Amino acid sequence: MGRCLSGHNESAGKVKSSHARPGNTHLKGALGIASMAAVRTNGTFWQSRYKRLTSRRGPMRALVAIEHSMIVAIWHMLTNGTIFEDLGPDHFQRTHRKTTERHAVSQLHQLGYDVQLTPSAQAS
Repeated sequence: MGRCLSGHNESAGKVKSSHARPGNTHLKGALGIASMAAVRTNGTFWQSRYKRLTSRRGPMRALVAIEHSMIVAIWHMLTNGTIFEDLGPDHFQRTHRKTTERHAVSQLHQLGYDVQLTPSAQAS
């Protein structure tokens, strides 16, 4: 399949950064267009993943990470014969519920609020 990820460069236990190797230029162009369209579509898993990665890595590296995620998803769809199901923009909040709660409480503490969480009857 195509290639759009950087290699594993490690020396004496120290991980060194590297650039992504060229790979198939036509596939890279198609993935670039698809990933840009995916991250600009509101309310999708790809957009929420891009926003999370952009805050840590910057927009271009986040886009390459989205391209890599897309090609992995494509490989699984072709291998298993399945169709793509979007996980939704709230995927990370659903899977990392405790982390999301802790982060929200710490933000409110930084703003000067005392918070005590009590689960509501609606939330599951």
